[in-house]
Amino acid sequence: MSGSGDHDDGGGSFAFDILAVAVLDEAGTVLRWSAAAAELVGYSATEVRGRPVRDLVVGVPGGSPAALLQGTRVPAGGRALLRHGRGGVVDITFRVFRLEEAGGLLALAAPTERVSEQELGVSLLRALFSQDGIGLAVHAPDLTLLRTNLDPAMFGGPTALPGSRPRDVLVAEDADDIEASLRQVLESGVSLVGAEKRIRSPHVPGREWTLGMSAVRLEDAAAHPTGVAVLFTDMTEQQRARRHLDLLREAAIRVSGSLDVERTAQQLAEVVAPALGSLGIVDLAEAVLEGDEPWKWSGGGDFHLRAVGSATGEWPGRIQRGEPLPPLPDHPAFRSAQHGETLVMTRDQLVTALGDSRLAQLLLPDAWHSVLIAPLYARGLILGDLQVWRIEDPEPFSREDVELVTEIASRGALAIDNARRYTREHRAAVALQQRLLPRATTDTPAAETVGIYRPASGGAEIGGDWFDVIPLPSLRLALVVGDVAGHGLHATASMGRMRTAIHTLADLELGPDELLTRLDGLVQRLAAEASPRYRDTVSATCLYAVYDPVTRQCTLASAGHPPPVVIRSDGTEQDIPISPGPPLGVGGMLFETTTVTLEPDSLITLYTKGLMLREDRDIDAGLRRLTDRLAARRRRDDPLEEVGRSVLAGFGDQPASDDIALLLARTRAVREENTAAWEFPADPTVVAEARENVTRQLTEWGLDDLAFTTELVVSELVTNAIRYAGGPVGVRLIREDVLVCEVTDPGNTQPRLRRARTTDEGGRGLFLVAQFTTRWGCRYRQTGKTIWVEQSLTEQTGLVLWDVQALVP
Repeated sequence: MSGSGDHDDGGGSFAFDILAVAVLDEAGTVLRWSAAAAELVGYSATEVRGRPVRDLVVGVPGGSPAALLQGTRVPAGGRALLRHGRGGVVDITFRVFRLEEAGGLLALAAPTERVSEQELGVSLLRALFSQDGIGLAVHAPDLTLLRTNLDPAMFGGPTALPGSRPRDVLVAEDADDIEASLRQVLESGVSLVGAEKRIRSPHVPGREWTLGMSAVRLEDAAAHPTGVAVLFTDMTEQQRARRHLDLLREAAIRVSGSLDVERTAQQLAEVVAPALGSLGIVDLAEAVLEGDEPWKWSGGGDFHLRAVGSATGEWPGRIQRGEPLPPLPDHPAFRSAQHGETLVMTRDQLVTALGDSRLAQLLLPDAWHSVLIAPLYARGLILGDLQVWRIEDPEPFSREDVELVTEIASRGALAIDNARRYTREHRAAVALQQRLLPRATTDTPAAETVGIYRPASGGAEIGGDWFDVIPLPSLRLALVVGDVAGHGLHATASMGRMRTAIHTLADLELGPDELLTRLDGLVQRLAAEASPRYRDTVSATCLYAVYDPVTRQCTLASAGHPPPVVIRSDGTEQDIPISPGPPLGVGGMLFETTTVTLEPDSLITLYTKGLMLREDRDIDAGLRRLTDRLAARRRRDDPLEEVGRSVLAGFGDQPASDDIALLLARTRAVREENTAAWEFPADPTVVAEARENVTRQLTEWGLDDLAFTTELVVSELVTNAIRYAGGPVGVRLIREDVLVCEVTDPGNTQPRLRRARTTDEGGRGLFLVAQFTTRWGCRYRQTGKTIWVEQSLTEQTGLVLWDVQALVP
């Protein structure tokens, strides 16, 4: 019997394609046999019709046919092993139903393996659809929803009903993203695993979730797509936790990247907004900005806070960057913040705590609903506060948000405190260095000078670069620039010792080469005394130049230092061919001098290598840039301060990797009519002639008030030169802001000032010279020496009224 077996089912579900059907009588004889049954056991309807079905049974899995065929009744169902017509055994699962009207039995059977698969699939679907933490949705090929367990209680999201599509329940942008992913799975057959999707509510602005989505294509027996199954897991909390960890990591990186207090505060504000709120604000105590510890304050009053950092450049209320915050009332919430507790307040709560509508208008934004205030608490001190304002985000601050901002504030407070302490130490170090450097500007008959010092890294590192301007006798001027190796206080201390040594050696009026030689020996001794850790910092390069405005000559010597740049009055460069010696501290080498003549109003520039070593690290290119900028600003009416600032500005805004010392000097010359010189033989009779020449010159200059003292000085010094050194004897007068009198002789004996006894016939000459003049001294040349004295022209000393007899015993 094959009627039902020959019927075409029209391509229904493949679940029915494997189902074998047989009609049996009460005794189990086969009455009808479907085509599926024939295919299943390998016997056609003709072969089995009229035969007991027991003839096909071989047994049951793990048993014998007797276990299945006890008695004459056909079992209601179970498993059986059937003999296959082409050999072998078929494992089937069957069910038997009684046909009430027609009589007989209806037997349904299918391969046990396929039945097990379908039972497992049904169990799996039942388990998935019953889950509360896993969302399951089955979509048709057109992406309409067939079945889902998603409901508002699962993720707190929108309701999805059968027949709807994602765009019916989601924001259009989110729906398009999901539908595009599902179409990709349907078309390619490649499963989607663990994709993160943002889901926003179209009904509650600002409400959103993060879902993990996996999708797989559903297929029929012919591998044709019949839909797509989608699994959703709520990753909102995991995403929030990951974002919190990312924020903590970002905070650690950003707030620890600077030792500037205000920059650190700005970075801290930018970490929390817009990640946690619409606006991030940092207020700091005024003392912290200065590098000092803040006041310990409890209760209401003026906390001496200033608005410092804003993530968006906007500020709540009317307080702007750098402005002080007004005093606050005494309120329990503010007191708890002063003890390190984080506050979360709504608009009404904060307005009530302030208690003053004018204060609220001054401090609060126009539109907001909640604020989180975390004190910046470090080492028992409240340095300020970190504020996170929520304006657009309707969500209140959660406990996790409070813990996160508190942790960020704690890390930020440590970074700000480190920056504060660095500011204090750096301020002390810079103050020390500034005290060790000379005045920035000087104005002497020899030159007008301006010195500029700029620490490395925008002020983050002080070093040992220095400049100096030392007035020398006879209107001469020493220009010095140097660069101590290394950075920090030890380099600064070494710089101070070297500068002091140069001043001492300059007072001896040594030539530049001899001065550097003695300084080199001193540096070697200092290096030997230093600990090995700091021995490298006891070394330096140095350029020492002496300019004489009378002769207009400049004599230079270098200890490993680059030559100066000289720009003439017409804007052209003057070459200075110096031969640098080794850096100070090397020893065993000689220093050579170079003498050049400088025109009046020449601009001579001494510098350290930090000015040259910029981004390209090319000293020659840096020297060329410096020369060009000096030539471009070479005008007599340009103030030297502006020239110096323009030179430094021309090298870019990036902090230098090395500190910079820059010394600019605009030279002057003593006019010829302000000098007079004579030379006399070694004859005692010329002393009177020398006095007469000096007196006559002073009368021409209108300095008759100084004639007496100058005659006395010339008489004493010329007499001593003739008596102890021989001739020729030179006398020179120089008139500027002082009157300089020089007496030169070929001797090398050191004149000494001493107090003569009452019985001594001599020995009072230099004593009288010292008493009647402002200062005096002696300098040596390669052959001979020059004794000089100075008398002030700006003050009338009245020395000519002294009783000379009172000075003579």
